[in-house]
Amino acid sequence: MFVDEVRVYVEAGSGGNGCIAFRREKYVPKGGPSGGDGGRGGDIRLRAEAGLSTLHDYRYRRHLRAGRGGHGSGDNRHGADGEALILPVPVGTVVRDASGEVLGDLARPGQELVVAKGGRGGRGNASFAGPTRRTPRYAEAGQPGEARWVVLELKLLADAGLVGMPNAGKSSLLASLSAARPKVADYPFTTLEPRLGVVEVPGGGSFVLADIPGLIEGAHEGKGLGDRFLRHIERTRVIVHVLDLGAPPERDLYEDYRTIERELEAYRPELARRPRVVVANKVDLPGAEERWRGVQVRMPGAEVIPVSALTRQGLPEMVRVVARALDASPTR
Repeated sequence: MFVDEVRVYVEAGSGGNGCIAFRREKYVPKGGPSGGDGGRGGDIRLRAEAGLSTLHDYRYRRHLRAGRGGHGSGDNRHGADGEALILPVPVGTVVRDASGEVLGDLARPGQELVVAKGGRGGRGNASFAGPTRRTPRYAEAGQPGEARWVVLELKLLADAGLVGMPNAGKSSLLASLSAARPKVADYPFTTLEPRLGVVEVPGGGSFVLADIPGLIEGAHEGKGLGDRFLRHIERTRVIVHVLDLGAPPERDLYEDYRTIERELEAYRPELARRPRVVVANKVDLPGAEERWRGVQVRMPGAEVIPVSALTRQGLPEMVRVVARALDASPTR
């Protein structure tokens, strides 16, 4: 199951208590204090793992605790440090606290973030001994570890993202262009979760393409599948609009394009400045080529590439155009 947002409670380990002890050895007169320090509590750290693609592991595992530090003991023995708790998360996970402040963005494999620090261990009475305090009879208690709620939000890392109305054929395009096998059916909202695929570029190179579930008017307000998946478009460097040439004749494809544009801009205004590639899918259907030409006339400033996920017509040209747009766009 694809889970892209969870709220978890993290509690780092408390530090161990310091010890009050004195040496009582034969032939060692006035042995003095020998209480050891407590160990430090374990941290809770998040680590980005390239092999993960969902936060499903934390859907039912909401309370996470690290090990506490061991107590100090006599003979100047210090307590062991508590075991840190390392939580693997997918690359692209954004971490926020309960107030919404961003604590970190784990955008690279192996990157780590401490979300709760372990408590400091208390000092034993041996640490307080000095010229004026020969026999201190007190020690410190260990400090509690940090504890708080954090929100983990996954934003998929893809070079380009397919967007469009439901049933426009985005999943079919992804399946034709890559080894990904998303669910394909002839009804709206077939895709219920984003999918990623690696697309090979003719002549060398590749890029990661994401299939974003279908958007409708009002998606940024939660309509349809809502803004649940709009976050996954934020990291894409190129947005690929997919128009449905097989839509009913009364559907205005140019207005579909404008609707998606408005939804993207309403969700994040900076998305309006991302490079665009517009493709018209299902050109193999009867009358589709004339419909494509009509859309192209209404979009003189953009090239509308006719393609067919079924016959693969126009797909090499589409891949080359997307690759050129990626080469011209900055890496995020």
